[in-house]
Amino acid sequence: MIQETNIIQDFSHFMNEGGPFMWVILNMWLLGVLISFERWVSFWRYDVDSENLLVIIKRKVLLGKIKEGIDHCGRGRPIVCKVIKSGLQRANQSKEQIKDVMEATFLYLLPKIEKRMNSLALMANISTLLGLLGTISGLIQSFAAVSKADPASKAELLALGISKAMNTTALGLLCAISLMVVHSFLVSKQNKIISDVEHSTLSLVDLLGTKKKLAPKDNGLNEKA
Repeated sequence: MIQETNIIQDFSHFMNEGGPFMWVILNMWLLGVLISFERWVSFWRYDVDSENLLVIIKRKVLLGKIKEGIDHCGRGRPIVCKVIKSGLQRANQSKEQIKDVMEATFLYLLPKIEKRMNSLALMANISTLLGLLGTISGLIQSFAAVSKADPASKAELLALGISKAMNTTALGLLCAISLMVVHSFLVSKQNKIISDVEHSTLSLVDLLGTKKKLAPKDNGLNEKA
């Protein structure tokens, strides 16, 4: 308990020494953490095992059970499910029309994937710049104080002032690095979702086009529930 109290006191002392910029940087980092968590939850909902999904959809399409495929996709939140569903709903149309509607659906849903990602990267960059700005501000104040101080204590005061001023740079870099690492991880998840959608679109368009050539009357959309 005493050790925890000391850690809190040391952290509070560290923040106060750095000046107001320290709290601005910390708040920026906390906002970045909240955005990162929201994006992680969203990507977890949007992501799916696309290979397994395609196997199921291909089986239903080949058996002429298009409606079952639509119902299967309609139960999921993942982006790729919504895109595949839009293609299956146009199974009677040409390959070009199917591809166009799937791409249009994806473009409509794309902002949900890219949401706040640029803001997260911006916060990492701003944290670094705020750290440098805080350090420069602290150095200006230190030099101003030293110029009015007793000559015997100038060196000590200057060293102390520079030490305190560097706190903002240290905090800014720590916050920026952590946000950049998280941003990189989230970008990889984002790219995976986009890649899965693109692969699924090409696979489904090819499958529906091939099946239509082999059995033009067997579309499965006229099945009775």
